[in-house]
Parts: sequence; structure tokens; C-alpha cells
Amino acid sequence: MYRKSLAYPYLIWAAIFIAAPLLLIVYFSFFKDGVFTLHNYQKFLEDYYIEALIRSIHLAFVSTVICLVMAYPLAMILSSRQMTNKEIILLLVVLPMWMNSLLRTYAWASLLENNGVINSILNALNVPKVQFLYGNGAVIFGMVYNFFPFMVLPIYNVLCKIDRSLVEASYDLGANKITTFRRVILPLSMPGVITGMIMVFMPALTTFLITRLLGGGKVILIGNIIEEQFTRTRDMGFGSAVSMILMLIVLGTLSFMSKKDSLDKGGGLF
Repeated sequence: MYRKSLAYPYLIWAAIFIAAPLLLIVYFSFFKDGVFTLHNYQKFLEDYYIEALIRSIHLAFVSTVICLVMAYPLAMILSSRQMTNKEIILLLVVLPMWMNSLLRTYAWASLLENNGVINSILNALNVPKVQFLYGNGAVIFGMVYNFFPFMVLPIYNVLCKIDRSLVEASYDLGANKITTFRRVILPLSMPGVITGMIMVFMPALTTFLITRLLGGGKVILIGNIIEEQFTRTRDMGFGSAVSMILMLIVLGTLSFMSKKDSLDKGGGLF
């Protein structure tokens, strides 16, 4: 009974700051002036908003894949016993997270703008200016830069915990490095991969700050639409409806990834 009572402060905190706001969002999405309506959800079916949702999922997926492709080899190198000074490299990976994401993204916007540092260097080298900003590429770059550590750390932690005797046993049984990686290391590291993919895909799907600074208002994602409804147009009903739809997508993705993680732990995919 005493141990259960220790959870009461958290339950109160969760009720005030999680449950209550969520219930308000549900209410605003379905009711207007106290009258039940599905108008907000019907409005979302317009082509403009569907295209923004598809674009958001696409860019978030591409950013997640890029982070995974870059992070997995780095995590393997860092988890190697032969690797020295790995703490320094890990510190360099985590160090940007110690700074506010707004400042980091704004700094890159200043570096990549048409008259920024990078284009100034190119101009000094008699190289034509490059349009880095205001496109999908700039937004993907910002997502990868901001969320890359969230992919590296889970994979690194899982790889460090793999029993090396399993790898040695694979070699003793005649498997080469590729087979050992495919049949032993990769399946055992899947929990870290799944966690990293979730931790990158979710914020990338809902971001609006990166799009605003690096996309220049030319790349509209679902996060920008939600932010605009609450801060500019003051249409809380439609903003709540879009938030609910995005929440369902996030929960569906989490459910799918959790099932996939369970299959991987059971060796169902290999």
C-alpha cells in the first residue's frame, strides 16, 4: 500500500498535464459552440491537408532511413573493443543536444542562406552560389542533424550489451562476417534499431520549427498546419482535429513497430 501511494503525485501530475489537455483536444475536435460536428475532420480531407500529411510522412521516413544508414555503422565502430577514445566521439555526437534546437537550426539557416558563410566561401573560390535552403533537401538535412543522436545512442547501447561469445560461436561454426552480422548481430540489435527509428520518426513527423527556418515557408508539413491553426488563425477545432489524426498515426506507428520488435526478439524475421 505504501509503494502504491508513492505513485499518487505522478498520477495527479499526469491527470492535470496529460489527461486534461488530451480531453480538451478531443472535445474541441468534435464540438463547436457546444454542438457535436464532424466538420473539422471533413475539412482535413481537402487535398491541401492530405498532401501536407503525405509530405510529412515521406520526409520523416527519408530522414529516419538516412539516420539509420549513418548511425548503424558508427554505432558498430564505437561498440568495437578495438575502438579507442570512443568517449570523445560519443561526446561529439551528444554535444549538439546540449544546445537549444532553435539556436542550432537557426545557426544552420545562417550558414546555408544565399549570402551565408558557405556561399561566401564558394563565391571567394569563384564557384556559383548554391540554393541550399527552402526545399525538401534542407528540411531533411535539418531533421537528420537534429535527430541523429537519437538513432546512434539506442543502437550503440544494444550493441554494447551483445554477448561476444555468441559472435565467437558463430565464427567457430564456420560463419563468415557477413553471415554473422545477418544472423547474430543484426537480430540482436533490432530492439535498438526499432527504438532509434521511433525516436527519430516521431519528432520528424511532428516538427514545424525546422520547416519554418530551413524551408522558408515553402515546405508545409502537418506540424506547420497545426501550429498555424493554434497561433494564427485561432481555429482550435480544426487544429485539434489535425492533432487527433496525427496522434492516431503516431499510435499506429508505435503499435506496428512494437509488434515488429517482438518478432525480431523471437527471431521471426531471420
